[in-house]
Amino acid sequence: MKKKDILVIEDDKAILRILELEFNHEGYAYDMAADGREGLEKFQNGHYGLILLDLMLPEVSGMEVCRKIRKVSQVPIIMLTARREITDKVIGLDLGADDYVTKPFEMEELLARVRAGLRRGEAALNAAKILEIADLSLNLLTREVKKQGDIIDLTKTEYDLLEYLLTNKGLVLTRDQIIDQVWGYNFAGDTNVLDVYIRYLRNKIDYPYGTKLIRTVRGVGYTLKEQP
Repeated sequence: MKKKDILVIEDDKAILRILELEFNHEGYAYDMAADGREGLEKFQNGHYGLILLDLMLPEVSGMEVCRKIRKVSQVPIIMLTARREITDKVIGLDLGADDYVTKPFEMEELLARVRAGLRRGEAALNAAKILEIADLSLNLLTREVKKQGDIIDLTKTEYDLLEYLLTNKGLVLTRDQIIDQVWGYNFAGDTNVLDVYIRYLRNKIDYPYGTKLIRTVRGVGYTLKEQP
């Protein structure tokens, strides 16, 4: 499903109309929901860069919507409410909201907060696509691997093996776990193939740089761990 910029969960029809006009003018792709239950359904079935969430909602409260979303996603959430009590703001932020705007609000301020929220979400998303340890990085989107700024050329199997080790850095992975993940559950070849590819990786990311990131755990398997 194509990602949209904003999901608005708000029961005030006048505010929905104003936001609709402003978001159209700004060129945002958005969805709108008039109660908490509909908002959760759209969130579960869609893909959004930011949630604009009213605190006082029918069906399911904004606080409950925020709590449920935070269980499964770190998408930026801006809460909207007519309440001014500090306790409500604290509760909303404690539940995981990123920002808080009190009604009535200035549209320019709200739009500025929306832009900032979308930027934060995009930055977090991009950061999540980079796996790193020490001076080694792997970009999950471009499949580019770098060590001390050098681009490391890897075969598909070498890349898959390194990605699995990086995803589980610091953990001791058994030989069977690695083989199942990289070569598949039905792999029927020589298990020494793992040792061969570990050596290939070490020849590319460890030995030329005088480092030792890939560690052998005797009798168990391997781990990717930063040098002390």
